[in-house]
Amino acid sequence: MTAEGVRALVFDVFGTVVDWRGGVAREVSRLLGPAVDADALADDWRGRYVPSMERVRSGELPWTPLDALHRESLSSVLADAGLASVPAEVRDELVLAWHRLDPWPDVLPGLRRLRREFVLAPLSNGNIALQVDLARRSGLPWDCVLGAEVVRHYKPDPEVYDSAAQLLAVPPSSVVMVAAHVDDLAAARARGLRTAYVHRPDEFGGRVVPPASDPDADWSVASFEELADHLGV
Repeated sequence: MTAEGVRALVFDVFGTVVDWRGGVAREVSRLLGPAVDADALADDWRGRYVPSMERVRSGELPWTPLDALHRESLSSVLADAGLASVPAEVRDELVLAWHRLDPWPDVLPGLRRLRREFVLAPLSNGNIALQVDLARRSGLPWDCVLGAEVVRHYKPDPEVYDSAAQLLAVPPSSVVMVAAHVDDLAAARARGLRTAYVHRPDEFGGRVVPPASDPDADWSVASFEELADHLGV
């Protein structure tokens, strides 16, 4: 596939741009001590991510930013881990672990190359404050912040993908959705976006190994720098 007509790239963030598991586990260890199985707690917390958003999508909850969903699900995560006594101020600090995640090693050099030719933005379920904190912490060179909170819908609702082209004032076919998750890409393609799959074998710490490629994507790559190569930057 060629990059002809591509004007903007929008990115899934958790797992695609940043290592959520390593960052959350690091903060769990810092705040709760080495006796806690930090990786297991991070995995359990992430496991409640989609069900918590589904409560908003189904109408059970009104629009609720991801920080608030994380705070709510943390209570059951800690209770199940035998940590129900963790005080509220520590819980609040744990929620901010999601604001302190590190990008994968290829991300910054790849984004800097891609930004020479394309508009770049996150298209994430993370709320705006969270995305801004991640960008400022690591120097992610976004041109703007798009995603769930902008339209008050969570992916894979079509409103999220539609908003990228609408707000950037370009046709959907001029926007590439970049993600490490095939379901995210399938939802984007259904709304007319082009797609790029990035293989992140370490996202789940080896417990789940994602596919090496997405045969339905326009591009399948192992890094953002390889994506820049394919797009001619």
